[in-house]
Amino acid sequence: MRRLRIHVEGTVQGVGFRPFVYRIAVRHGLSGYVRNLGEAGVEMEVEGEPEALERFFRALHEEKPPLAEISGLHVLELQPLGEKGFRILPSRDGGEGAGLIPPDTATCERCLGDIENPKSRFFGYWATSCTDCGPRFTVVEALPYDRPRTAFRDFPMCEECACDYKNPLDRRYHAQTIACPACGPRLFFVAEGKELSGDPIELAQEALLAGKILAIKGLGGTHLACDATREEVVAELRRRLGRPAQPFALMARADQILLFAAPSEEEWKLLRSPRRPIVVLRQRPGYLAPSVAPGLHTVGVMLPYTGLHHLLLRSLPFPLVMTSANFPGRPMLIENERILAELSGVADAFLLHNRRIVARCDDSVVRMGPLGPVFLRRSRGFVPEAISLDLGPEPLLALGGDLNVTFALYFRGKVFLSQHIGNTEELETLEFLCEALEHFLGLLGLPLPKKIACDLHPGFPTRKLGEELGQVISVQHHVAHVAGLAGEHKAWELLGIAIDGYGYGLDGTAWGGEVLLWRRGDFRRVGHLRPIPMPGGDLATFRPGRMAASFLFAAGLPPEKSGLSLEELRLVLAQIERGLNAPWTTSAGRFLDAVAAWLGLCQARTYEGEPAMRLEALAAEGTPIGLEPPIIKTGEIFVLDTVEIFKGLWELRQKGAKPADVAATAQDVLARGLARIAVKVAKEEGIPAVGLTGGAAVNFAISQAVKEEVEKAGLRFLVHEKVPPGDGGLSFGQLVQAAWTLGLPIDA
Repeated sequence: MRRLRIHVEGTVQGVGFRPFVYRIAVRHGLSGYVRNLGEAGVEMEVEGEPEALERFFRALHEEKPPLAEISGLHVLELQPLGEKGFRILPSRDGGEGAGLIPPDTATCERCLGDIENPKSRFFGYWATSCTDCGPRFTVVEALPYDRPRTAFRDFPMCEECACDYKNPLDRRYHAQTIACPACGPRLFFVAEGKELSGDPIELAQEALLAGKILAIKGLGGTHLACDATREEVVAELRRRLGRPAQPFALMARADQILLFAAPSEEEWKLLRSPRRPIVVLRQRPGYLAPSVAPGLHTVGVMLPYTGLHHLLLRSLPFPLVMTSANFPGRPMLIENERILAELSGVADAFLLHNRRIVARCDDSVVRMGPLGPVFLRRSRGFVPEAISLDLGPEPLLALGGDLNVTFALYFRGKVFLSQHIGNTEELETLEFLCEALEHFLGLLGLPLPKKIACDLHPGFPTRKLGEELGQVISVQHHVAHVAGLAGEHKAWELLGIAIDGYGYGLDGTAWGGEVLLWRRGDFRRVGHLRPIPMPGGDLATFRPGRMAASFLFAAGLPPEKSGLSLEELRLVLAQIERGLNAPWTTSAGRFLDAVAAWLGLCQARTYEGEPAMRLEALAAEGTPIGLEPPIIKTGEIFVLDTVEIFKGLWELRQKGAKPADVAATAQDVLARGLARIAVKVAKEEGIPAVGLTGGAAVNFAISQAVKEEVEKAGLRFLVHEKVPPGDGGLSFGQLVQAAWTLGLPIDA
């Protein structure tokens, strides 16, 4: 006989880990105990025959609950005690599980089986869950994680649920979200200002079949849904919502996805994972309404992830548009009264429930890159999961930029990245940031950190908030992007390429196409795109034809080909010639915008990244034509001459090159030019890795071209894996850079 004390670290709180250990210990005839250690993890002592212990260890890893993650396992040999039986002991700290809770995850197969089983008391019940699945982050008010500290405190357990809750052999043992039709939250259907009698799911299905637009309250917010195959319905949703072109996400069953996409094995794995993100797939034309993703070659789709979604979609003959029910720039709606009031002019009917949403949490979005999945947005299914990184003993806070904002908290070797917050130029969104920050601090049991990393831009609302809250550490935008990439990989010497839209530069100009030499927090700008006037300042980001005119004028080419009206063109040229409201920029985003406008793809931007996304869609149909990147050296800095590139693209077009090939060439020469600068400096400085970051790093073709150049040179190529390369990951990089700036004892 042997007796072992085992200390398990990782995501082992609130995921059914203790009852899981109890079940496999009993199954293998072991004695001992298991208990929570709060933040420290789970402790167990197991005693039995060596063969039984070996089987127990195998089961511990191979059969662990879906939400559990084991990051460390420490084993100590003890003297056998000869005791009988296995017990679940009270938590050492008296709580049901201190430390942070896991994310919300998709309804598991066994709960779906209960929902579909007429003999189950959960039959047809939309809010069925267990310790392996369901809401967590969006319903928890405070820790320790137990029912009275969640939104489920509004729903006292019935006798049968209480029995399951107390039975260690039941998978709903201590499932804080356990609920059934007898005691759980209720679903209801509202149309024309009143609740209708009948089955809410069936009423919703009838409305969708009739071409109606529905508001559906879910886990972390509200969605707007309609038939994704009927153009007149999707176009009407766009008109009502004021989103003329921004792509809509879809929700579909697996069999429906095959009607409009052909996911790879890796994409299917993402789609079916318990995290259930939106996955951006290459679209097959002809099935979906054209207004789902105008001008794009991809579509974002997710599988149903709650019982409500499964029940709703199971008999619908079409996939659904399932887009966040918020007006542009504002947070998702979560309160029933506001949903009914503010969406009355958008939704024809409402499928709602009476469970409170404690924390808003938008859907996560991923797409496959050359090295694996890349986040476009990291939120539901991943938040509040920590990223392990030792930045020293001092708590830190970072507030991100101004668009696609997340905040990040550092505490005891872990970085906690918030859910998607959004555009903080909207007051309501800035208030949401403050609410979400307060919620996170409560879950972590932390006071507000005194040192706060913020963007260098003096006008960002997040910076002003940081100045109100504590001592600000300023971090330049693209330095934060590169530092974040370094932090993800613990690559403390890195040549970072930031292909981005806009960032306030150290010289006060608008940066965005940068090559930065980064060493343990010290950095030097070693390369960038050729500066070009941005006529109208921020207006040029919304009117990409202005950037096309700027490039054409600089290249000595006819600016009339920019697509601008003669009146606007005259104004733009006057701004450029006189230097009036025409700040200089090295932005890669503005270069891509200019090419898109020149090729007639986008004259008025209606959502962030639209011109570049339309250019990518066209480029996906073409093949790059070999255009040599024009690199010059000015002092100690290499410059990729984008004006010369524009001349080269013009000449290709004059020679009859297809627009798709020209679009592909523009992306390719931009990527390879910046990559060659980075490779040259990396070799000169003896740095083994080159990384790609920034908003345009999600572009597959750009990322692939940089990867080829870097690996051809025998260097290591790094991309983001844990946080978005765009501004959704900016706060993570701000933390890393701030820690080095402050001279904290980083685990390097």
